[in-house]
Amino acid sequence: MPEVIFNGPDGRLEGRYHHSKVPNAPVALLLHPHSQHGGTMNNKVVYALYHAFVRRGFSALRFNFRGVGRSQGRFDNGQGELSDAAAALDWMQSFNANATACWVGGYSFGAWIGMQLLMRRPEIDGFVSIAPPANVYDFSFLAPCPSSGLILHGTADEVVPEASVAKLAQKLSSQRNITVDYHTIDGANHFFGTHVEALNGHLDSYLDLATRAERTAPARPAELAEAG
Repeated sequence: MPEVIFNGPDGRLEGRYHHSKVPNAPVALLLHPHSQHGGTMNNKVVYALYHAFVRRGFSALRFNFRGVGRSQGRFDNGQGELSDAAAALDWMQSFNANATACWVGGYSFGAWIGMQLLMRRPEIDGFVSIAPPANVYDFSFLAPCPSSGLILHGTADEVVPEASVAKLAQKLSSQRNITVDYHTIDGANHFFGTHVEALNGHLDSYLDLATRAERTAPARPAELAEAG
């Protein structure tokens, strides 16, 4: 997983990028938790997300938001971080112009940024949101949500109550042609601690189904989930 440095809107951004050997491979961008609370691209949940996509032949990029690690700039309460994510996607697409699909995945604060990026970039086909902070940030911009995806949350999350995420998942699932797979992980808190293996199990199951369907039909994940 080579280290990469690319230009962001507020200076250079540091990342780790895996370029798939599969011709016209799909791409995935993975986003880390709140940098003011220790979030980096090396967070174990982000690392698990990254490798879940790599194992399925994706070209995948995880990177540090501005002000984290070797990334330049300062924390910008989400607005600048969304711009960073857009720049990261641009950079990855410059090497993958013929990618068959595009996904975004995020954990906690990164899930909030990822869902905003989803609304702004129509080429994104699917999403994975882990512990989205639905009690802290407003997700009402997802109206309508443009893509289907997966939401995972721990039943013992002390930072983001499970009920707030269940409500978000239900709201998204009620939208026309959108299917949101919502799964809880028993006993997991916001940081997932010893529950990363269970997290990986849900990621593997969902992505196996979604990528299998993508290989057999030129459909978006909304259609795929309905077919599955």
